[in-house]
Amino acid sequence: MKRLSMFAAVIGLSMACAAWADAPVIVTYESAGANAAAITATRDAFRSAVGGGTAAGANGSFGGLRREINWDGVPSTSSDPNPLAGNFFNANSPRGVVLSTPGTGFLVSANAGGATPVLFGFPNDFQPFSAQKLFTAVNSNITDVRFFIPGTATAASTSAFGLIFVDVEVAGATHLDFFDMSDTLIWSHDAAVAGNQGLSFLGATVSGSSIGRVRITSGLNTIVSNGAVGNPNDDVVVMDDFLYAEPLQVTAVPEPSTMALTAFGLLGLVAARRRLSARPGA
Repeated sequence: MKRLSMFAAVIGLSMACAAWADAPVIVTYESAGANAAAITATRDAFRSAVGGGTAAGANGSFGGLRREINWDGVPSTSSDPNPLAGNFFNANSPRGVVLSTPGTGFLVSANAGGATPVLFGFPNDFQPFSAQKLFTAVNSNITDVRFFIPGTATAASTSAFGLIFVDVEVAGATHLDFFDMSDTLIWSHDAAVAGNQGLSFLGATVSGSSIGRVRITSGLNTIVSNGAVGNPNDDVVVMDDFLYAEPLQVTAVPEPSTMALTAFGLLGLVAARRRLSARPGA
């Protein structure tokens, strides 16, 4: 009986070690401040961690290692007051992301000099990190990002994602959630408060797992249309640059960890010993 208890303890320890060994390693990058200078160092550190250099190629590709979306090249036909299609950055400009929302769609803010006011009609609340356009969901504070091999319908995952929030004024109301390819939550983190018109960078790199979906929660309020919000009281948060590792197709099934295999082996030994002990005369 004592030997069985010892085996059980070893198995429990082995399984715990296996779970620990299989847990993803996540490194968070975050900062906030009144202007672009306050968060640029953090943005650059995230860029370096993901890789890919500093000069953008076609479709926001940085050396095949990183993609970026800064919204500024979105044409007027897909900018405020016109909606942005959720698949714009996988079809029109194939960067491997498709956006969805429980709301009614998406808006990219208008260029200066046109008939539509810039910054969604709220110049006293928002500022761009990279001039001059910003991004928001419409009639919702939720944006879901899924990843694809750029320009295809082949589902993919990424190993890093980060973005810049604009006008985070309420702690805990703006955050990112990462889900793996099984749609299991693997990381959640709140954006730092930056104050009115301020900028907040939040992102993370993931190893030992992969990101299949990112959920972005932007403040408590919603933008309904240019100059109109869902209610007059709550914080309205919009977004600027998205940065993420090159989406890659998931093809291999992860092998069981060594500790997990050891644990299953010990279970087999215990079962065999119990069978032997149950024999007559044993």
